[in-house]
Amino acid sequence: MAAPGRPAATLPAQIEPAELPADAIEVGRIADAWGIKGWFKVLPHSADPQALFSSTRWYLQASERGPQAFTGTVLLRVREIKEHSDTVVARADGVEDRSGAEALRGARVFIPRSSFPTAQEDEFYWVDLLGLDVFNREGVHLGRVKELMATGPHSVLVLEYEEGGKTLERMLPFVAAYVDGVDLPGRRINVDWQADY
Repeated sequence: MAAPGRPAATLPAQIEPAELPADAIEVGRIADAWGIKGWFKVLPHSADPQALFSSTRWYLQASERGPQAFTGTVLLRVREIKEHSDTVVARADGVEDRSGAEALRGARVFIPRSSFPTAQEDEFYWVDLLGLDVFNREGVHLGRVKELMATGPHSVLVLEYEEGGKTLERMLPFVAAYVDGVDLPGRRINVDWQADY
């Protein structure tokens, strides 16, 4: 069913059904058409949208809300992408006009983790920190990383841990003053932090 005043958009024929890669990470959402030549706006999930720029093969899944021109997963071959104001704009094979771009509205954008740019030394993608166990210098398990929050000057690890039969959370600044090291292969973060902080 189309939104009032707007005809239902049709997905371009060149966009084909695909399997979502096992290492796919959701990196953004297509907001709307941009202009009349098939460009569309993408709202990245990260303040640094480099993952979007690292791959020309985007996997789209329909949003849970609103009418969609497709179901399942489709492969979008990106021709051009650039930053524009506080968002990203892109165009893709088979999306030649505003109607084609509108058909993508609301779609969730996934990129294989293997396509992400290599992080610099002591830099980490948030997705790589999720699920890591956090231990302090005394070897006390402080919890497992449930999520990260951007608080302006730095990120904060949100840890989940069990105590007294309850699942609780604690927060820990993800800054060099408190983080002694991150061992991605060992799935561990070592910190200078006490359980009663």
